Amino acid sequence: MKSIKMLMMAVLTILSFTVFAQDSTKHKIKTQKDSVTYTCPMHSDVVSNKPGKCPKCGMSLTASKKEQMKMEVMKIYTCPMHPDVTSDKPGKCSKCRMDLVEKKTTN
Repeated sequence: MKSIKMLMMAVLTILSFTVFAQDSTKHKIKTQKDSVTYTCPMHSDVVSNKPGKCPKCGMSLTASKKEQMKMEVMKIYTCPMHPDVTSDKPGKCSKCRMDLVEKKTTN
């Protein structure tokens, strides 16, 4: 009887680790519109979270250098079977466990 209890405890421990070790969270990536800051090419102190015109000189605001570098480096990985599953890192699909592939982005 004691060995059966020990066996059951071992089985429950292993099952609990495997259940909680699953990555069930979906990786959401911020859209570029949410994270981009825009600055004036002539006045670096003018900063906005949306495109527009500089209030000082009227030039169009552009994505800041830091944001431009982020957009160039940012890679998005998606599941071939479930395009709604995306991640910023390679890994497995949370629905079907297939390998995520790099999505072709246009910058």
